[in-house]
Amino acid sequence: MQNNKIYKIKGMHCASCAGIIEKTFKKTEGVFSASANYGNESVSVSFDEMKISPEMLSNKIENFGYSLILENNQTPKKETDKTTELSKMKKQLQISIPIAIFSILVMLYDILSIYKIVPEMGLIAKEFMHHLMPLLATYILFVIGKPYLKGVVRFFRYGKANMDTLIGIGTGTAFLYSFFVSAFEETLLKNMPSLVNSYYDVTIVVIVFITLGKYLELRSKIKTGDAILKLLNLQAKTAQVMRDGKEIEISIDEVVHGDVVIVKPGSKIPVDGVVTEGGSYIDESMITGEPMPVHKKAGDNVSSGTLNTTGTFNFKATKIGKETLLAQIIKMVEEAQGSKAPIQTQADKISSIFVPIVLGIASLSMIVWILFGFGTLGMSSAFSLGLVSFVSVLVIACPCALGLATPTAIIVGVGKGAREGILIKDAATLEKLHKVDTVIVDKTGTITKGKPTLVDIKNMSDLKDVEMLSILASLENKSEHPIAHAVVNYAKENNLVIDEVNNFQNIEGQGLKGSLKGVLYFVGNLKMVEDLKINFDSSLIEKYTKEGKTPVVIAREDKVLGFVMVADEVKPESKKAVADLHKLGIRAIMATGDDAKAAQYIAALVGIDEVIAHATPADKLAKIKELQASGHIVAMTGDGVND
Repeated sequence: MQNNKIYKIKGMHCASCAGIIEKTFKKTEGVFSASANYGNESVSVSFDEMKISPEMLSNKIENFGYSLILENNQTPKKETDKTTELSKMKKQLQISIPIAIFSILVMLYDILSIYKIVPEMGLIAKEFMHHLMPLLATYILFVIGKPYLKGVVRFFRYGKANMDTLIGIGTGTAFLYSFFVSAFEETLLKNMPSLVNSYYDVTIVVIVFITLGKYLELRSKIKTGDAILKLLNLQAKTAQVMRDGKEIEISIDEVVHGDVVIVKPGSKIPVDGVVTEGGSYIDESMITGEPMPVHKKAGDNVSSGTLNTTGTFNFKATKIGKETLLAQIIKMVEEAQGSKAPIQTQADKISSIFVPIVLGIASLSMIVWILFGFGTLGMSSAFSLGLVSFVSVLVIACPCALGLATPTAIIVGVGKGAREGILIKDAATLEKLHKVDTVIVDKTGTITKGKPTLVDIKNMSDLKDVEMLSILASLENKSEHPIAHAVVNYAKENNLVIDEVNNFQNIEGQGLKGSLKGVLYFVGNLKMVEDLKINFDSSLIEKYTKEGKTPVVIAREDKVLGFVMVADEVKPESKKAVADLHKLGIRAIMATGDDAKAAQYIAALVGIDEVIAHATPADKLAKIKELQASGHIVAMTGDGVND
């Protein structure tokens, strides 16, 4: 039976590593295809589970220094491992960077003394450095450089070379040569004076700077895993279910189809299901992006990861584990992070032959020096220059630019983006950004502020605005409805008086009522006004509702006193942002889970070109794929993990 899986990989830290893993898996019986991604340290494998297991796949690459992470909950474990590794590397760098700086200064002093810019180092100082540099280089090579030496051992044992192999051979050769010179210095000075130069500083500086590059790269990679971690954190860890007539708490992994799950106020919904008893307002912003909690009653669907804000209700579990909507969103994000940029395929091909070519060139340069320099320069000079050339080619070919410059550039780019509220997935995405011709934007929290606020006031009574709003806020202060919170927040921000209400009562599906200073007031929707049989021109509200605003009417038993409108306000900078996109020749499309009328109104305000309403995360992804299939380069912007 064919099984498609994505596994995180421990030990993969360069493009050559990805190539080794891919080739090994592809040659393994029972594996149909394999694609390793160095960017997020994962491998996508399609295999026959009747012929090979994940454990067997892991064993295939263990000799090369890699292994599959097979825990069920891979991402948090992987991030914990990375954080531990990052902390270890930081401590190593705190010791090794001062050593590298010291080595550079000593090397610089030697060079300047040759040109008489500074006086030559004294005999005692020279002797001190003669013994100190080997000690420093030994520590750097065998402690900090241990991973690179392991790469050399694996190369000689299994014939598999990666970037670590180059670094290990280059710095190791420089160290061994220097050690040989130090050990037999007196003999060499008499017979082969041209061989007495040591290269301890090369060993120190190269290893420290490559390690610094890896540290910066690892730090940036930890940040790129935040999206999946946030999604995983949305999951409830336990569920309250009815078993044998008793309410018990179990792990969400133990929930089965048909279980009756009890959800209390403030709890996350653990699995997908259908409400069977009770009702509540559910915050579904993680799915739809919309800030207004949705009222759920018997027969309505609820999704895992969403938040119950008010009442208690029971629901029947219909989708569990990987079937849930949240699990599907997590899977989509993982697949997106595991996908390769088109240019990466070419880079992978180059990396697969890069290491062998470099080793060949280094060996060839040494042989050429010895063969052709022997007759004119003498054996000692020819061998010395050949060895220096061998080390130089390996050291220069060590991917300093890949190990240091690239992650530094990524960090600068990602850092600047983060300060502007832009999260960048990886270097390939950053590279492609200038080619974008279409931007899909979320509405709530991206174009708008992301929370309901009181935006319009219409007073139809003899009361002052502050008096009417004070009565309204006093009544709404007793309510748990999300719109009530917007009214009460407005009152508090404007220092309005909130009085005690008597005889408070919720009116199902309409609003609420209560007495204030002996007067009975009603607050709610148009249905409430109709049932009270109060004459009211509903057309006064229509123009507001077309703009996606929600009306809240305040009335006495015989008269409507006025109404307020609650809505999610547009950010002041949104219109300019869309105009700037248009100046760049970029088309702006708004994809939102909100109502079509509200979406069209907001789109018209800011100049959006196209609107997709009632859109789930899957709908947004489908639209992006459709645009990409027609040749467009698409960027997606949003403020929430659902995006």
